[in-house]
Amino acid sequence: MNPVAPELKDLLPIAFNAVSLLPGKTGLVIVDEVNGFATPGAGNLAPSPNDPLYERMIAETDRLSKIFTQHGWPILAFRDTHAPGQAEPPYPEHCVMGTGEEELVPQLKWLENEKNVTLMNKDCINGFIGGYRPDGSNQVLDWINNEGLEQIIVVGVCTDICAMDFVLTMLSVRNHGMTDKLKDIVAYEKGMATYDLPADVARQAGLPETAIHPQKIAHHTGLYMMASRGAILADRLTIS
Repeated sequence: MNPVAPELKDLLPIAFNAVSLLPGKTGLVIVDEVNGFATPGAGNLAPSPNDPLYERMIAETDRLSKIFTQHGWPILAFRDTHAPGQAEPPYPEHCVMGTGEEELVPQLKWLENEKNVTLMNKDCINGFIGGYRPDGSNQVLDWINNEGLEQIIVVGVCTDICAMDFVLTMLSVRNHGMTDKLKDIVAYEKGMATYDLPADVARQAGLPETAIHPQKIAHHTGLYMMASRGAILADRLTIS
């Protein structure tokens, strides 16, 4: 994990675990590893070039996805996708249909052709909410229950925004008994990333104070919030 100030580690402590994947019972959820969020220069919310956190996230997601595909295990990949002009405060326009920002990053485009992969477009931060259909059914719930999943591994961007919101929601979904068998929601740290917007840059751009977003602190805080609500934080994944 990227280092953060020692006092933050003491104030918001987190601990990592080695997690065993359960063959036939584990699903991989990829949150928004699309060009608009993860390819440098691809859009308003894209990262800076040569960001090691993003490079590690994509490499780990690609590695994990190949393991899941080799075994025929299920993968759910969210793609943040918005209609032109659709607002999502407080963020600027992003991932608009037809711009290419809404497409998976080049390293993960191969997932679109795999039988074990379910692609899901979403038009809001929270992938579970974005999974509701007009008839009230939910695509995420259907995927989890139809696959008989007991465990989901979550990776993606941003650690403290879309990925965190999905993890926290899934903890409530599990606790509320909305799934058939789901027990463990695992946040895989090496497969997550978030952006960097230092205070001086935000102020020079005329952005509000709430736009300030120090990467290392935000990444750590997102992990802490997930763990504090009952998610399992993993830094190693093994096949049992």
